[in-house]
Amino acid sequence: MSLVVVGTVAFDAIETPFGKTDKIVGGAASYIALASSYFNPDIALVSVIGDDFPEAFLNTLKGTGVNLDGLEIRKGEKSFFWSGKYHNDLNSRDTLDTQLNVLADFKPVVPAYARNSDFLMLGNLVPAVQKSVIEQMTARPKLIVMDTMNFWMDVALDDLKTNLKMIDVLTINDEEARQLSGEYSIVKAARKILAMGPKFLVIKKGEHGALLFSENEVFFAPALPLEEVFDPTGAGDSFAGGFIGYLSKTRDISFDNMKRAVIFGSAMASFTVEKFGTERLIGLSESDVQERVQEFINLVQFDISLV
Repeated sequence: MSLVVVGTVAFDAIETPFGKTDKIVGGAASYIALASSYFNPDIALVSVIGDDFPEAFLNTLKGTGVNLDGLEIRKGEKSFFWSGKYHNDLNSRDTLDTQLNVLADFKPVVPAYARNSDFLMLGNLVPAVQKSVIEQMTARPKLIVMDTMNFWMDVALDDLKTNLKMIDVLTINDEEARQLSGEYSIVKAARKILAMGPKFLVIKKGEHGALLFSENEVFFAPALPLEEVFDPTGAGDSFAGGFIGYLSKTRDISFDNMKRAVIFGSAMASFTVEKFGTERLIGLSESDVQERVQEFINLVQFDISLV
């Protein structure tokens, strides 16, 4: 197994200025696995759901090559549910309801066949749970990427800092970077976070693009200007999926290749926001992805003379 993805497979109910949904499929691992599958069909998903989850979506995942042996299905229990309402700028939102259900005592178990995987993507979960997954791997993966959020910085900062010493890449947004570092300047924030342990840091800035930092280098990728944006809920996770999917396909974890991975991640995120939930990530063709990546290239490619 090449890539292990750990995170939530869940239900969301979303309201934005452009529409409203009832209960639809969401969850970090759903977006990550779907986005990754366009680059790497060798994926093991580790998560938990109740028996209320639609089998059709599970079949969709299987159809993309995602192995679900690590997906625990609890009979008679309900899946994790989140409901939120976005403000007009789509960059801020209010949580209306959170029902942990099966996630309340989730203890992920990585299938034995996947414990020697070279790439590990840890979606946003309790830091102690993320750590337990790392410790299940029989050998240290070639690359460990972890996502987290400001809530864990509030309630589990020590555990989060422990994880930072164990991973290679941290993906967070600009607000979270400022909170974790205590610095307003993104450059200073990145320097402090890298000193905490990760070799690379991705700071997601929503409609303003993404930044990739290493100890000595920085790269910026813009977001693609889109005519229609319906739902930003899974954009960050789709970015992470495209990012780790491309890296696990090419097996090149140099900074130069990570720059390419940021573009592919940005492309997958740009698809996601065009419809609600995971809908836009299902059924994309290889040419769809290539054309979207080319749009990013065209956006930033230019000739200039310094003479």
